[in-house]
Amino acid sequence: MLEVTDLRSAYGRILALKGVSLRVETGEITALVGGNGAGKTTLLRCLSGVQPVAAGRIAFHGEDITAWPAHRRVAAGIAQSPEGRQVFGPLGVEDNLRLGAFRRGRAEAEVGLDRVYDMFPVLRDKRALPAAGLSGGQQQMLAIGRALMSQPRLLLLDEPSMGLAPVLVDQILDAVVALRRAGVTVLLVEQNASAALAIADRGYVMETGHIAHGGTGAALLEDPAVREAYLGL
Repeated sequence: MLEVTDLRSAYGRILALKGVSLRVETGEITALVGGNGAGKTTLLRCLSGVQPVAAGRIAFHGEDITAWPAHRRVAAGIAQSPEGRQVFGPLGVEDNLRLGAFRRGRAEAEVGLDRVYDMFPVLRDKRALPAAGLSGGQQQMLAIGRALMSQPRLLLLDEPSMGLAPVLVDQILDAVVALRRAGVTVLLVEQNASAALAIADRGYVMETGHIAHGGTGAALLEDPAVREAYLGL
């Protein structure tokens, strides 16, 4: 579904991505793990079209989208749930969700709402409340739900477990697995490497702007170098 080739991106003179290449296969969860500053979020921002690319190529279903603006990528089926949730606090839960369907018609938005509420029932119960009043876990559900409202074929998830209690982390990752069963392809960025690789079909490890390791999720979990450097084992 997605092929990234020798991708480079910079913040001023600082090169954040130094020739990243990876593939995301249709119907799979692909995990991208690594330490702070490795370039994981920058890569997702490049994929969603909000971070400029200095060199390299991004292909989605075989079509070069490197120069496409963000809104065109959303229309093509790419959506991102950003790091830090970034919900619109003063707006109600349902209004936040409807913003995710800005390229969909009213009927499609209603179907999308039902799907999100079925996945995260607590959001239905709180749909009229301001998003700022939700707990951290509920805000994360809202951020994922908002991305799902665009009916993506590829969902980019950036640190969905950040700052959450372990029981909520399990709920969020269970939802990611359910999305795969529903046919959504997921590229998951996570600092919780063990949890991410445990549910991933395949994974990549990033170090300072490049891919250091790649393989199936199970193989990376058993890789001695990965276990020592990223899993604390």
